[in-house]
Amino acid sequence: MNMRALAIVLLCGFALATFSGCCAVTPMNGSLFVDLKGPVAVGSAGGSSKVGEAKAMGILGVVTGDCSIETAMKNGGITKVHHVDSKTKNILGIYAEYITTVYGE
Repeated sequence: MNMRALAIVLLCGFALATFSGCCAVTPMNGSLFVDLKGPVAVGSAGGSSKVGEAKAMGILGVVTGDCSIETAMKNGGITKVHHVDSKTKNILGIYAEYITTVYGE
């Protein structure tokens, strides 16, 4: 394989890895921009008077945070889940965030 072909293969691999980011686990993935809200789960609570959020962020492929349902419940003082939503944002694989929002009692 010549150097030019190798460079093209490496560039394509880098672009694929970069643009998928941490949003590759969402129902939809855009390589340029993602701003998506969607449902995650439904619980047995009768109401949704409390709200809790948990967030993970990524910059240049380095992702940190805890966006678990458990953490969102703790942050909102929730013991019974009514429903869970998520929000995903990804801009060119440079900046990404995933927010879990729990509603409940």
